[in-house]
This record gives sequence, structure tokens and C-alpha cells, in this order.
Amino acid sequence: MAGTADMNPGVGEATRDTPPGPYGGSPGAPYGEGTPTPPRAPYGEGTPTPPGAPYEDGTPGAPGTAYGTGTPRYLPIADHGLIGDLRSAALVGTDGTIDWYCCPRFDAPSVFASILDADKGGCFELAADVPARTKQFYFPDTNVLITRFFADDGVGEIQDFMPVVDESREADRHRLIRRVVCVRGTLPFRARVAPRFAYGTVPHTVHVDAGQAVFATPALKLALTSTVPIEAAGPDVWSLFKLHEGETAVFALDRITDEVAPRFCAVTEAERDFKATVRYWRHWLSQSRYRGRWREMVHRSALTLKLLTYAPTGAIIAAPTTSLPERIGGERNWDYRYVWIRDAAFCVYALLRLGFTDEAEAFMGFLSEHVQTGVPEDIGPDGPLQIMYGIDGRRDLPEQQLTHLEGYRGSAPVRIGNGAVGQLQLDIYGALIDCLYLYDKWGQPLSSAHWDNIHGLVDWVCEHWDQPDEGVWETRGGRKPFLYSRVMCWVAIERAMRLARHRGLPADILRWGDARDAIYQRIMSQGWSSRRNAFTQCENSDVLDASLLMMPLGKFISPTDPKWLATLDALGEDLVSDSLVYRYDPQTSPDGLEGEEGTFSICSFWYVEALTRAGRLDEARLAFEKMLTYANHLGLYAEEIGHTGEQCGNFPQAFTHLALISAAFNLDRRLG
Repeated sequence: MAGTADMNPGVGEATRDTPPGPYGGSPGAPYGEGTPTPPRAPYGEGTPTPPGAPYEDGTPGAPGTAYGTGTPRYLPIADHGLIGDLRSAALVGTDGTIDWYCCPRFDAPSVFASILDADKGGCFELAADVPARTKQFYFPDTNVLITRFFADDGVGEIQDFMPVVDESREADRHRLIRRVVCVRGTLPFRARVAPRFAYGTVPHTVHVDAGQAVFATPALKLALTSTVPIEAAGPDVWSLFKLHEGETAVFALDRITDEVAPRFCAVTEAERDFKATVRYWRHWLSQSRYRGRWREMVHRSALTLKLLTYAPTGAIIAAPTTSLPERIGGERNWDYRYVWIRDAAFCVYALLRLGFTDEAEAFMGFLSEHVQTGVPEDIGPDGPLQIMYGIDGRRDLPEQQLTHLEGYRGSAPVRIGNGAVGQLQLDIYGALIDCLYLYDKWGQPLSSAHWDNIHGLVDWVCEHWDQPDEGVWETRGGRKPFLYSRVMCWVAIERAMRLARHRGLPADILRWGDARDAIYQRIMSQGWSSRRNAFTQCENSDVLDASLLMMPLGKFISPTDPKWLATLDALGEDLVSDSLVYRYDPQTSPDGLEGEEGTFSICSFWYVEALTRAGRLDEARLAFEKMLTYANHLGLYAEEIGHTGEQCGNFPQAFTHLALISAAFNLDRRLG
């Protein structure tokens, strides 16, 4: 074995007396709360472990057992936690495996993607090498993730985190630290680092020397340093080691460049980075003004939204993953690692509501520097704004299918890029201008340049609000006159008028008012179905849509208006299932895609807020408490909830967490 520096004294002195199974542990080792822990290294189905690999004390390791044999190839989506450094992020499974990591930024090609293909995606496995139960939690008030292993002879834990650094050269290191601690007794561990660069399409070389391994491709180099011995096995690196009570081992994975050299991460340095990372997250969270019920869930949602911000530009992504399916085996698999104007604007609202103003200011900077919000004279009917942008503001996000990857549990296709970038979604104008209005109210007064851009956007909305569009749900079945789009066009004009009057800013108030009133009259006449006794998805239709829950939230209609209360009842009958809310019925409103989907969690929280505003507080509180039971063990949510309560879709999703914050804030305030 290669030597290593900063080795813990006494590591590896104990011998192992458990019968050898995969990885040298016993077959059927438990993971999770009383369930077996799979010796996964999942994508190596049939790939042998290093034969006879010994621990440091010479105890033989697993005699060539196959990775993944007889074990689940995929954890449930919800069995993961998220860590990040405000530039990139990683998913860590409850079994200690990193299943997803893109470097050096959220939308970069993956390094570990076994969550999308257990055989070809790549992973970083780190776990106890004996039967063990696991529990996972966040270090309090931080985004430092702890995975604990409870075995017969000891208790150990992995502390996973990515240090958050400033704009110095160290920010380009993107250090991912995995600190292993034995807290009781003695515990053997196994590690296997198996990157598969560029979604598993680019081969790499690996060189191991003196506790360091360098994985290299022409485009990206990663350096792994370890305080325990490591060895190469083909394109991967592995380690088997034992820790006694109080001992620590450290693995650090760094991006290296000509400017960022490899740097060993000693135990003492890892301790400093751990403390600094804890301080960063606790200092950030201390700015929250929320002191109400459900504080832990609200703060976890806020911490998650912060993880989805891209510090260099102020961008806020919709989710850190791509192609996690809305339904297992279905085709509703999308890349969410981009900036949706709507999602980011709603995130800013949620964070402002809690007292976080820096994120709002950073997003204003993203809009000013990277998004052309001005309206050129030759603008066409598709408007001055795209619905989404890259985290660097790029406009071109071509959608591709990665046919070599099988998808999560066989749910192909795996997509990168997003073809919806060219859609017309008129509601984004309302979301953005409402966000700017609230930033002016709760953050900093808008600049004259911001007002010039708002003025131009509102002028465009006044001319084009009555176009059909693809709508908030990005349907691929053609443009329609969606009611939600009309409502949010009304919001865009109404908020701009409020802002102009409040600040005494120049505006064509008469013209804007005429357009606003025309939208209102159109919605009330053509968006109301006498047969359904409700507002409907599109003009002159009878189909219901959960996006209409935003009508009172956006102050378009009184939350106690008889027409709205009738709509709320109709939505409850048609789209609500035990507090869970479907977006719409694809059978009655074809969206151009095959298959069904689960309930949409943002809609479920919108429903809570609509009930709250209608004064139905007992119903609202029960629905909210039920929704909390669908969170994963860490308080995280994916996009949707499946038929048996499983989380589906990209994970974790900003939309869900921002809606949780808003629902909790308003419900808590009404409960007193």
C-alpha cells in the first residue's frame, strides 16, 4: 500500500472476526432504521472488489466478492441529503454513498451519477464494513451532513461537507471533505472512489502516490487525499481501514488546475474546515426573523434554498439534479439545474419574508448583469425574457438525451439541457415584477435603471397579455389561453402601478390601468365556468388546475369571495387527495406527454395557504401537518409525491421549499 501522512496512531490494530461477505462484511448488513445496508458500490454489478484486500493490520478483506450482488441498485430518491458550497452540490445516500456530484458547478457534467445509472454513473462509497444500522441528520443549523453507523462493536459517523469560501482562488478548489470518526468501540470501514467523468462518457487516468490519487481527464482533474492508505483498482481507488474510539480518518476530493495545486487535507485541517463551515451556516441562518411554529422545517427549507444559490452570479437554480423521474419508468424527466425566472423570483420572496436580503440583492445583480430585461424596439410576440437561463446568464440550453445511461431505476430518457427554454410563459412577468416590488418594499429601493426595465416589461405585457402560451407547467401539447398566465399578467401590471404610485415614478398609469382592468374582466367572464361553478385552467373550458390556488395568494381575488370559495371547494373535490394536490388531470387536459404523475408538492402548500387565507384554519393546519409527514428524514422534498408516498422528481426542489416557507409563515401568523 502507498504511504500516507498525518496517519492516526493505532488505526487498524484490531482484528476482524465477522464472517466475510461482500466488502469483507457480513451478508445483509443493515442500513437505515433497522434495514439492511447494501454493500452497494452499485454500478459495479459484477465488478469484483480488490481480491484479498487487507486492512492496515493485515486482516484479509473481501475475497473478490462482486459489488452490488443481491442488493438494491438504487436507493429511494428521498434517502439522500444535500451538501454544497454555493457553486456545486452533492447528494449523499443514507448508506454513505455519494450518488450525484457535478464539478465545478451545478450545471457541469457529472463526476458521480450512480443515481442515474448504477452501472455507469460513478460514485464515492464510504461505509462501515460490518453489519450496521444507519441514521442521517444535519449538524444543527447547518448544511453539514452526518451519517451514523451503529454496529455490534462500535459506532461511527461520516461528516460530509463542502467548505464555503470567498471569491479567492481557493473557491476554485471545490473541496469535498468526508471525515470518518469512530465515536465508540472499534469499527472497520471501506471506501471506494469511482468517478465517471462527463456523465460516464470520458475515460480517465488515475495515479496514486503517498496518500494522494489524481483522477485526470483533458477537461477536469480531481485530487483525492486520504489519511489512511489507498490503492488503485483499475480506474478506481479503494481503501479498507479500521478506527478505534476517538480516531478520525479524512478523505478530501479537490478540483485541481494549473492555479490550484493539490493540497493534503490533514486531520487538523479538516477539523478547522469543519468548524469554519459550521460557523458560516449558523451565522447565515442567524439572520432569520422567523420565530413561529415549525421553525425547524422553515429553517431547513431556508438552508436548502441557500444551497441552491450560485454565489459567483447570484443565480438561483430550480434543483441540483437532472432527470430524476416524476414517475418511475416514465418520460417526464427534466434537467432543473438552471435559473427559472419564476422559481428564482418566488425564492427571493420566501427568503425576503424571513429577513434574508443579501440573496435578493444578489439575484438583482444576476438580472442586471446577466439577463437582458430591457425591451428592444424590434421585440417580437415571444417577449423580452426567456423563462430560464443558465447560471451564468447564457440563453442557449439545448436539450439532449444521454442514451447510454439507463436513468434512475430504468426511467429513461436522461436529459441534459432543457427544451422548454424557448417556450412562452407569460406568468413569469408577474412573478418577476412582484419580486421586484417586494424587494423595493423589504430590501433596498429599486434603482432608476431597474424601473426603466420594469416600465418596458409592463408596456410589453399590456400589448401581449392575451396571447396563448405554454403555461406555468411547461406543457408540450401546444399553446393555450391559460388562466394562470392571465392572472400573473394582471399581477405584473398591478404591482408596477403600486410601485409607481408609492415611489412617484414615471408611468403611463391610465394605459396600464386600462390593460389591468381588461385582464380582470376577461378572467371573470371567460375564465369562470358556470357548469363547474369554478374558475378553470383555460378560458372557456371546464378543466380545473391547481395553479389557480395562486389567485388569492397573488391578491387577484379576495380569499373569501364566493366565486373563489366555490373554486376552492371544486379543487378540493377534483385535485386534492388527503392534503396532496395534483396539478391537473392529464386525461382531461392532454399535455403532450405520456403517463401519469404524482401530486405536486408546491400545489399542496399553495392549498394550505389558500385554506389559511379563506379562514379555514383547522383544515389548513391539518393539511400542513400531513404535508410535513411526506418530507424525508432530513426535512427535504422532491418535486412530487407518488401514489404510495414516495418522493419523485428532481431533489431537493426549490419550488417545494419556498412554498413551505410561505405556507408556514402565513398559517402561523393567522393562528396567532
